[in-house]
Amino acid sequence: MEQMKITIRQEEPEDFKEVFTVIEKAFEPLQFSDHKEQFLVERLRKSNAFIPELSLVAEIENKIVGHILLTKLKIRNDQDEFESLALAPVSVLPEYQNKGIGGILIKEAHKTARELGYKSIVLLGHETYYPKFGYSQADKFGIELPFDVPKENCMAIELIENGLNGVKGIVEYPREFNE
Repeated sequence: MEQMKITIRQEEPEDFKEVFTVIEKAFEPLQFSDHKEQFLVERLRKSNAFIPELSLVAEIENKIVGHILLTKLKIRNDQDEFESLALAPVSVLPEYQNKGIGGILIKEAHKTARELGYKSIVLLGHETYYPKFGYSQADKFGIELPFDVPKENCMAIELIENGLNGVKGIVEYPREFNE
C-alpha cells in the first residue's frame, strides 16, 4: 500500500462542519457510543475548557479524516485542585481506521499539550487501545471519575515525569460534558 501523507494541524473554524461529520461517522458503528460525540465537541468549543491549539485534525489530500480534542478539566480533593486535560474524543473516518491515524493524532496532541505546560491527561476509553500510548488506569494514580465506569476504561497519562505526583482526587469535567 502506498504511504499516505498525513498532515496534522490545528482545527480552524472553517473545519467545524467537516469535523462534525468525521466525528459522527467515526462513532456511528460503535455500540458503546451515545452517538452524540459531535455535539459534545460543538459545546466544548464554546466553553472555557476549550484550548484551540489542542483541537487537531488529520488531513489526507486536503480531506479531514480524523480529529482529536483535549480540553481542560480539574482533579479535586478536599484540600487541592489540579489542572489536567480530558481526551475526548478521538475520531477517524471508518474507511481510514486501523491505519494509525488515531495514534498519530494522540501523539501530536500529547506533544502540543506538553509544550503548553500541561502535565497530564485523563480519559475514558478502550482498555486495550490507549495503553499503547502510555495510558494506565487512573486509580493507580489515585484519580477517580465522577461516575460509575469500569476501572480499566478510566485512564490517565503523565505528560512529564511525575506529572501526576501528589495529584489525587475526583475528576471534575467541564459542565458541557453533562449537557
